Amino acid sequence: MSVSANNIRNVAIVGHSGEGKTTLCEAMLFNAGAIERMGKIENGTTVSDFDEQEISRKISISLSVATMSWKDVRINLIDVPGFYDFEGEFNSAMRACGAALVVTGANGTVTVGAEKAIAQCLRVKKPTILFINGMDKENADYHGTMRAFQEKYKRTIAPIQIPIMEGNKMTGIVNALTGKAYRFTNVGPEEIPLPEALGRDLEEMQAALMETAAENDEVLLEKYFEDGFLSREDTIHGIRKGIFSMSIIPVMAGSALLNKGVINLLNEIVKYLPEAAERKELPATDLKKNTVTGVMCEENGPLAAQVFKTAVDPFVGKMNYLRVCRGVLKTGMNALNPNTNTVERINAVYLVRGKKLEQVSELGAGEIGAVSKLANTGTGDTLCAEDAPVLFDPIPFPKPVLSMAVSATVRGTEDKVFGGLNRLTEEDKSFAVVKNPDTGETLACGQGEVHLDVIQKKLKAKFGADAIFKTPAVAYKETIRTVANAEGKHKKQTGGHGQYGHVKMRFEPCEKDFEFAEEVVGGTVPKNYIPAVEKGIIECLPHGVLAGFPVIRVRAVLYDGSFHPVDSSEAAFKAAAELAFKDGMSKASPVLLEPISRMKIAVPEQYVGDVMGDLNKRRGRIIGMDTQEDMQVITAEAPQGEILTYATSLRSMTQGRGKFSESFARYEQAPDLVLQNLNK
Repeated sequence: MSVSANNIRNVAIVGHSGEGKTTLCEAMLFNAGAIERMGKIENGTTVSDFDEQEISRKISISLSVATMSWKDVRINLIDVPGFYDFEGEFNSAMRACGAALVVTGANGTVTVGAEKAIAQCLRVKKPTILFINGMDKENADYHGTMRAFQEKYKRTIAPIQIPIMEGNKMTGIVNALTGKAYRFTNVGPEEIPLPEALGRDLEEMQAALMETAAENDEVLLEKYFEDGFLSREDTIHGIRKGIFSMSIIPVMAGSALLNKGVINLLNEIVKYLPEAAERKELPATDLKKNTVTGVMCEENGPLAAQVFKTAVDPFVGKMNYLRVCRGVLKTGMNALNPNTNTVERINAVYLVRGKKLEQVSELGAGEIGAVSKLANTGTGDTLCAEDAPVLFDPIPFPKPVLSMAVSATVRGTEDKVFGGLNRLTEEDKSFAVVKNPDTGETLACGQGEVHLDVIQKKLKAKFGADAIFKTPAVAYKETIRTVANAEGKHKKQTGGHGQYGHVKMRFEPCEKDFEFAEEVVGGTVPKNYIPAVEKGIIECLPHGVLAGFPVIRVRAVLYDGSFHPVDSSEAAFKAAAELAFKDGMSKASPVLLEPISRMKIAVPEQYVGDVMGDLNKRRGRIIGMDTQEDMQVITAEAPQGEILTYATSLRSMTQGRGKFSESFARYEQAPDLVLQNLNK
């Protein structure tokens, strides 16, 4: 039977890359008895990082789910990559989880990853605990780290523990809410008398927590004003309410690597983070009424679930990870997918612990699990009861910001390469494969260099397809600036019928991409040959005279010519038109056009100067600047050829805090230097 939603906690473990999220997940699983020993990242033995690339790179690249039980409560951990390129995985986790555990190092600062994670949790209203990890390290700075977070987030940060330090090592904690002290041992925390040196710190922290608790409940506030204090139970109630409303982020500390403070953390997760049953209504569209409705976590309601992650394997098949938001998902039942308007049969249902799957008969409301072999269901899709159809909002994924041209390493394996890439778009919605109609290249589009390198290696590992990724070509064009007359005469005599076609044409700039007109008087070029002249010009347009790029904004006018009653033909006039095109384009001041992109760049204020200076070096133009929340948004235009790898540069300039989007604006004349470089 499925677990009651009151006894489920769905927790995403998020934060900066390399701060110990996967190791913390490992320690929690070990303490809960879900694994026999803690795996190590350097040995490639952790539950969460089981993909070949995760093991070789020693970083998480995909979110992974691990279920465990602690004090009769099922905790579904979602270990989320911290590296910038895998932001899409973070968004998926936010849709699935009910709360977040932000992991940060005890390094005295607010890391970029922690900052971004907290900002996103606040934005999507996910109750959060902050865990300061790495307290076993020689240079661990708990108090400096705490001050940094309190300075940035003011009254939101609420430490609920006092670390017991011996030298620079954390040997235990004092729980400010219970007033009890614990020493870390190899078999877990052992209660000890309160160290005298921490008595005053405890009093101050308890007073601060009372005040914080009172601010989150009107009844408690009145009681606090009347009595001047709150009971321990009232304080805990107020803190829990503040966590739920996102006005409080409690802070704990420990060492995931040495498994210190982790049992205390598990206890607080169960005590303070919201039950799955307490999750706020999820907005969805009631497809019968065509109205927006709220889906509550009701175990007895009609089925409503959403897929938040898809894994594609050519041997195992497709695995969809989902959260049941309402009702029960049972093996053997049919479920409607309103996204694809298909009915899927649920063949097998699983609980997940990394790569290990435990088959179960059902998943109830609030649970996270996986289903296999659904033919028409992907990430973001809804599965619901056929008689109560609802559609959840799609999961927002970041648009690709870096594109590379893809080609098969071995000729003849193109279908294998592009088929594999398209399969990978099913499991990673922040990755796309598109065809550039101007250059003819197929582009792999992702979030950064590491992301695309992962895609390239996944392609090889999963589908046996070798591909070359390289900087894409820029879709330059050519046009003319002046009017020029040109003549083309095609004449050949080879015995028997010869070939004769003669045209006089005028080439002039125009607003349209191409326009053809004729002003022939007196039948100097017979009417039946004029379409051949137009066809000859059109076939020349893909290859201009400057650097072989397509020609646009040209009007070609046929105004005179001559013909031979026997030797003239459509082929001859077509050839004559090609000669006239080359002559006319060369005379009409041909120029190279480059695509200009419109950019929106969001960066913290301290990086604005660097970003604007960099744009100037890229021949960019600043159009305007606006403020959105705590970011400065720069609107600019820049040549596309100068920003092909801008995602990497912006990340470097802003320490990962900057984001941008770009779209095609128009074509403009390129400087001579661009043409010179192309012709080298």
